[in-house]
Amino acid sequence: MPLLDALLQSEDVPAVLTTAEGTLSRHELLGWSAAVAAGLSGAPIVAVRATPTTETVVAVTAALLAGVPIVPIPPDAGDIERDHILRDSGASLMTVTRPGRAGDIPAEVSADKAALVLYTSGTTGPPKGVVISRAAIAADLDALADAWQWTPDDHLVHGLPLYHVHGLVLGVLGPLRLGSRLTHTGRPTPDAYAGSAGTMYFGVPTVWSRVAAAPASARALARARLLVSGSAPLPSPVFDDLRQLTGQAPVERYGMTETLITVSARADGERRAGHVGLPVAGVGTRLVDEAGAVLPADGTTIGHLQVNGPTLLSGYLRGGAVDPAPLADGWYPTGDVATIGPDGWHRIVGRASTDLIKTGGYRVGAGEVEDALLLHPAVREAAVIGVPHADLGEQITAFVVADPVAPADLIAFVAARLAAHKRPRRIHLVDSLPRNAMGKVQKARLR
Repeated sequence: MPLLDALLQSEDVPAVLTTAEGTLSRHELLGWSAAVAAGLSGAPIVAVRATPTTETVVAVTAALLAGVPIVPIPPDAGDIERDHILRDSGASLMTVTRPGRAGDIPAEVSADKAALVLYTSGTTGPPKGVVISRAAIAADLDALADAWQWTPDDHLVHGLPLYHVHGLVLGVLGPLRLGSRLTHTGRPTPDAYAGSAGTMYFGVPTVWSRVAAAPASARALARARLLVSGSAPLPSPVFDDLRQLTGQAPVERYGMTETLITVSARADGERRAGHVGLPVAGVGTRLVDEAGAVLPADGTTIGHLQVNGPTLLSGYLRGGAVDPAPLADGWYPTGDVATIGPDGWHRIVGRASTDLIKTGGYRVGAGEVEDALLLHPAVREAAVIGVPHADLGEQITAFVVADPVAPADLIAFVAARLAAHKRPRRIHLVDSLPRNAMGKVQKARLR
């Protein structure tokens, strides 16, 4: 099956893509993309400035039709970041113009050929190019179609960036493969979401927090059948507010650039606050300790999460060559820590480097403490880290955005709801938390 299977169907479908620039039918999108694809013949790799526009969708579609790997570059990337990506990938920056005459559709290339090179955030050094194959994208989208009951009758609405897995792979290639309509709102605001009559909505926790804070907009989403949250943990209070305002609990899912989406709640199944569900079809998961020994799936033991299956990266692009993925017997070490229950449900504790706090001989997940803080009526945002401490090893420290409240009151509030050793020892009241484009708190900056 071709990667963009639904786009290549013979029937014309009106309004397959809607952006701020207007609406394209399947025939119009395919014709424009085919014309651009004709000019890419023989190119080893191309890049596009991934603005939230029709032109970006056409550029990515054209490259995939031509069988040429494409590198989406964040539109707000500075000169250093952009130059690094172009130099490291060897890609030439392409521009998209309105086509003249549409060309023939190129033949489908091998499924193991690279489709995308997505650059990571570079939190531990310069951004790295993650090579994602056509087969991996197809496997992931088909697994999500099964988990979310995603069909051509759906209308997906989102306003996410088009240079990450969430906004680009799921949010653009998903509709093009599965045949559903797509409306990209430009920006993911509550009003924009409420004004688009979708059946599925994608958002990151920051988006859903803002939707929940705008009750009229949230209630307008009650017509949808699925609200999907990802890219960072959804705070339990936001989960509860969305359920109350829209009449349905959001679906949470887990994944990363190197693995695509590997775990999710199902459209026809249970949805639990603070949990991301079960492995999607074809994906395996396990927990291991620091020595690599497999840990029990008992719902309480925290371990390092590893995944395997057909959605994994092909490797990292370095100097024009692809270095193999760092697998251990076929398992990819995600760098995240989690628990897995006896029923297979996953709870992501967070990054092993920042969200697993070792304090006084205990292992504490930062997310659990954050959720407890968010239950306080004065608290709007919270981020918890471990700070080096001479006696405890690490001291639980919280950064909180809140209405006027005494730090001592917040400490006592958490201590009354969690074990005493999980309470923050220090709380810093701040005006805002540093976040990246996907809404993830940048905890390294808090240190």
